[in-house]
Amino acid sequence: MKNKSMIQTGPNKKQRTDQDDGVPIPEITKVDYVNLTSHADAFGVDPVPISWGHPDPVVRGPVICTVRHSSQRNAIGAHSGSYCVYTGLAVAAGKLNPDYVPNLKLTSPVFRIGPHRAWSDPKKVATIDPFGHLTTESYRNWLAKGWDIRPTIAVTMAHIDLPECREAIKTKRLIPDGKILMETGQSVVHKAAIEPVWYLPEVARRFGCTESHLRQSIFRMTNGMYPELITRPDIKIFLPPIGGLTIYIWGDPDTIPDEDIELTCRVHDECNGSDVFGSDICTCRPYLTHAIEECIKTAQRGGCGIVIYYRKEGRSLGEVTKYLVYNTRKRQEGGDSAENYFNCTEQVAGVQDTRFQALMPDPLHYLGVTKIDNFISMSDMKYNAITNTGIRIVNRVEIPADLVPDDAQVEITAKVYHGYNGGNTYSGIDKDALKATRGRDYNYDDAANEIKQN
Repeated sequence: MKNKSMIQTGPNKKQRTDQDDGVPIPEITKVDYVNLTSHADAFGVDPVPISWGHPDPVVRGPVICTVRHSSQRNAIGAHSGSYCVYTGLAVAAGKLNPDYVPNLKLTSPVFRIGPHRAWSDPKKVATIDPFGHLTTESYRNWLAKGWDIRPTIAVTMAHIDLPECREAIKTKRLIPDGKILMETGQSVVHKAAIEPVWYLPEVARRFGCTESHLRQSIFRMTNGMYPELITRPDIKIFLPPIGGLTIYIWGDPDTIPDEDIELTCRVHDECNGSDVFGSDICTCRPYLTHAIEECIKTAQRGGCGIVIYYRKEGRSLGEVTKYLVYNTRKRQEGGDSAENYFNCTEQVAGVQDTRFQALMPDPLHYLGVTKIDNFISMSDMKYNAITNTGIRIVNRVEIPADLVPDDAQVEITAKVYHGYNGGNTYSGIDKDALKATRGRDYNYDDAANEIKQN
């Protein structure tokens, strides 16, 4: 009986292959005309089969989603997420040759990730191509034959320089060791940038709907941007036009699957205002930098620290929506209050949160994580999503109270009252605290009227 996780996508058509290596012969799309591949039964449409969940990348097959092989594509969408639009601008401006194929000779990973058992289980990895960093290794025969196959994961190393780490050294919270943490305050990290690659049947299962309903919903809410979601049910892979994620690792990545070695982890969702510019209306940057400090300490003890940074700005509602919510919070009757914290988001966006977290644990499984000793997060949604996939979490670490900015008391109070894990630090938050907690008053409308009068 065929393993359900090894599902071959694409119509059962005859691929022209080289008898020596079994690699299909690429059909190069010419740029002087548009080749419509919007229907599976169209003439010339012959996508490369892909068996998602097969442990062997050669048998599984590569993800083909470049313009060079339009009739043989086995994925909907385009590489680089939303940045693919800028590629179109570059072609329109005459700055990029649409026939250009990247030189990947020197791009291979600088450290090894996997393979791990979870790679062949779609219930654990369905939003990342686990072989996305191994393009030049696993598909070198394809590349040599002229296929344009793009990596969806890049693996490298770097030094991270944060003022909070320099301050921690001055106060002796962190001690430089010359290996993980330098005297300058810089820390050495391994990191991986990842573009999302969705296996639609499993994504639908996680959201409790049919694949057809998922496709129709995305098609509708993107104003028909991807008609192939409707017309090409034979293609099961989708490269969505959303932000990806970055994995930062302190310590030896090879120790991550070893449950006997301490692992500290934070999964962080992007907040540009706080993470980059230090806005004090939320706890995002201080919680992130606290997690980095704990990751460094863990690595210095011989363990490993991981921060997974998702591009999910404003709870995946976007920064414009987030700022509209800020205005609503500050202008509502009675001012910014913890009691109405979530209501304000729902009033503006129609929903409190669109992250959901059902897809979030995948990069943990990609790394081979099976146990997290220290989870630097108070989110019940993240905790439940991770543990429901079989990963054990030993300790949950809340943000220290002295790191919470004054104007972020509204956020932390509301979240803890509504279910976030506050530990002993926030055990006193009750209904009275919810009603009493207020944020900063900017007097928006008074300032606007003053400007008009002047």
